[in-house]
Amino acid sequence: MLGSFGFIHEQIEIKVLILFIMRRLPEPVTADVLIELSMCDEGIGYFDVVECIAKLVKTQHLSLHEGKYSITGKGERNGALLEKNLPYSVSRKAEDAATLIRAALNRNAMIKTCRNVTDEGGYRVALSLSDGIGDIVSIELFAANEQQASALEDGFRKNAEKVYHAMIEMIIG
Repeated sequence: MLGSFGFIHEQIEIKVLILFIMRRLPEPVTADVLIELSMCDEGIGYFDVVECIAKLVKTQHLSLHEGKYSITGKGERNGALLEKNLPYSVSRKAEDAATLIRAALNRNAMIKTCRNVTDEGGYRVALSLSDGIGDIVSIELFAANEQQASALEDGFRKNAEKVYHAMIEMIIG
């Protein structure tokens, strides 16, 4: 049953909202992210969003690949035509939330990590940070075991900009 508060009450409105959100994301997202972004109006319930996502996949407005949803050409076209019908306050909240997610996705896309087992044992861990055009820093480190390799990758993902700035400061300063 659809919620009774808020501006959005009908499944079609929830579907349009989902397409609105997906049109603003730079890459596929998990169901959890899409659901969280879609819950921007009091009239929308969790199960309503889940049901609408499934229907949008069935009608080929969204596609699901390796646990992530992306918008199809059909979803782009229909979403562009219908999104003007969303209440302004709802579209504003969705736009703001999508902006935050988009920034996080863009940051994650600029950070690359990779590990390879060496012939001598241990791991060679490659870490790089890009500015969107090319790598601005690339480091290759040795890790004695998989746990250490994973810790290096995780730490770099969390602190890539700090690592870059600290290296520049140490080299220049």
